[in-house]
Amino acid sequence: MEKTAKVLLVDDDKDFVTATKTILESRGYQVITAPQGEAGLVKASQEKPDLIILDVIMPVKDGFSVAEQLRGDKQLSKIPVIMLTGFSHKVGKTSIPVSRGLDLKDEYYLEKPVTPEKLLSIVEKKLE
Repeated sequence: MEKTAKVLLVDDDKDFVTATKTILESRGYQVITAPQGEAGLVKASQEKPDLIILDVIMPVKDGFSVAEQLRGDKQLSKIPVIMLTGFSHKVGKTSIPVSRGLDLKDEYYLEKPVTPEKLLSIVEKKLE
């Protein structure tokens, strides 16, 4: 039997998490969720997911900070990360500078809202 990929979804938007979890589970992915960055780091350490989908704009610890910490952790640094963001719609409404994400070369950026088809296609590519 083929191992199902484990995806960690870190986002503070409950509706988005519910919808995205449903989409991913419909393709057989095992989905674990975390409501914010710090909890996401804990879950990543505990669960060792195959892929992390990470919101950028979250309270307390933003997605860029989480991604940096993941990259600095030997056990977690190889996990592919998809950065999901409505950032371009919120520039000026957040204290996170746009340049903040430019250092994270390995991350893939997806703009919210994202279609289920687009999300699934990127998830599949990143898990190959």
